[in-house]
Amino acid sequence: MSPVTQSLTLEEFLKLPETKPASEFIHGAAIQKPMPQGEHSLLQVELCEAINQVAKPRKFARAFPDLRCTFGGELIVPDISVFRWDRIPIQPSGRVANRFDVHPDWAIEILSPDQRQMKVLSNLLHCSGHGTELGWLIDLKEESILVIFPGQRVQLLRGTTPLPVLNGMALELVVEQIFNWLTL
Repeated sequence: MSPVTQSLTLEEFLKLPETKPASEFIHGAAIQKPMPQGEHSLLQVELCEAINQVAKPRKFARAFPDLRCTFGGELIVPDISVFRWDRIPIQPSGRVANRFDVHPDWAIEILSPDQRQMKVLSNLLHCSGHGTELGWLIDLKEESILVIFPGQRVQLLRGTTPLPVLNGMALELVVEQIFNWLTL
């Protein structure tokens, strides 16, 4: 179970020191995410690489691991946040901003063994309710991916089923391919 600090405002939370692993601000509480383990870390790296390999050269989108996103009165840290290129916050110098006060276009969560599925699903539904186009909840134990579409419509995918990605992204993945990355 992750440590929880109750009764904060978002402004108070933002003044707190960073934690490792990261803490999220949800419904007035600071909730620390669990420390990623091997399978989780490997999938996070593989997915970021796969997405960035096809999206970055075309300046279509960019995948960020463990990025703090503040929107809708909450601060969440999806395992992977994907932003369309033109929505990436940029400083006047042209460098990427440190604060992302905007929802991701695609949020990906990888369920850790000690995470509650409903808490992680709640984060993805919060994203969907605030404009995120696509969400994935990857369940390592079940080897399945719950996909959240606009309007908070959900679909459970397994096996050789093709996975939806952002519209216009030239990336083709199937569910079993994601889990095959775990075998070295």
